[in-house]
Amino acid sequence: MKPFFRIRLVKRSIISLMQIIGLILFILYICVPLSFRFMPAFQRHLVFLPYLRWPVGVDFGDPSSEGLNGARNLYLETDADVKVGVWHVLPESLIDVKFETAEEALGVGNPIILYLHGNSGSRAGSHRIELYKILQSLNYHVITMDYRGYADSTLTYMSEDGAVTDATAVYDYIKKYSKDSMIVVWGHSLGTGVASRTVRQLCDDKRSPNRLILESPFNNLRDEIRNHPLSYIFRPIPAFDWFFTEPLVANNLAFDSDKHIARIDCPILILHAQDDAVIPIILAKKLYEEALNSRPAGWPPVQFIEFHQDFGYAHKYICRAPELPSIIHEYIDSGLDSRKSGSQLIV
Repeated sequence: MKPFFRIRLVKRSIISLMQIIGLILFILYICVPLSFRFMPAFQRHLVFLPYLRWPVGVDFGDPSSEGLNGARNLYLETDADVKVGVWHVLPESLIDVKFETAEEALGVGNPIILYLHGNSGSRAGSHRIELYKILQSLNYHVITMDYRGYADSTLTYMSEDGAVTDATAVYDYIKKYSKDSMIVVWGHSLGTGVASRTVRQLCDDKRSPNRLILESPFNNLRDEIRNHPLSYIFRPIPAFDWFFTEPLVANNLAFDSDKHIARIDCPILILHAQDDAVIPIILAKKLYEEALNSRPAGWPPVQFIEFHQDFGYAHKYICRAPELPSIIHEYIDSGLDSRKSGSQLIV
């Protein structure tokens, strides 16, 4: 090949490469920010990630196919034309007990955990099932649900209001049949935002649960977006907040847990791993400080337990901490009268 043609080929390659880079930069720094700012549907899908349906091929009607013994599937109507898929996992001691109705088991006296999962996946996520099994072994009921738009629940408009409506309706179902059984609301990740607002509203209505557990929480979604690893490439944009955080409130995606926690009058336990890269532990500590500073001194305690980074639990695997069963057992089954707000522990 003659030198002249080699030079032309190199020039074309360089031009093609520059065009590809230019297109990528255009999509990243023009299309994505504008879409997030002006397309609420795009925002909702990035916040909830309902299209990441893992694991695939789940038979939600048969929880035993996912390794859960003593579990049943049901559907609850939570809103007009909205039904959500729910699993009820029985305590280990009740698996072989015969009840006239499934709901009768909720009134036996074992504590009941309402589990609100984070974004993406479904109630059949592997780390979620790991947690259900631990709670089952502690002799607790687990009621776990998929919000509207997820899994086998009704596919419809998703929002903070919608998720909270779904969670509240499932709580009401539990309350109807639980008699005097203890009810614990447990939220993980985005589910902590759902749990915080749901429980705040229940407290306002004098229907507080007995306990609240927030696993890997953020203080509010705006700060979470600012600190999320995927936002790093967009931070150089001068109008970052205008594009990515300001639209959240207007589009029903605020998840202001730091505002709601001030009005939660039941005991609160916060769990967070030091090596959580998805929701940095600093955001959980901000939420904890807000709880300490804004709740009346005479209210039940708020506790914070952080898990050392050397264990590698990160965002999803606090369920694998050997200490977790004893932590949860003590928190749920032991009296809290001797504890004061402000207790922190690193394990």
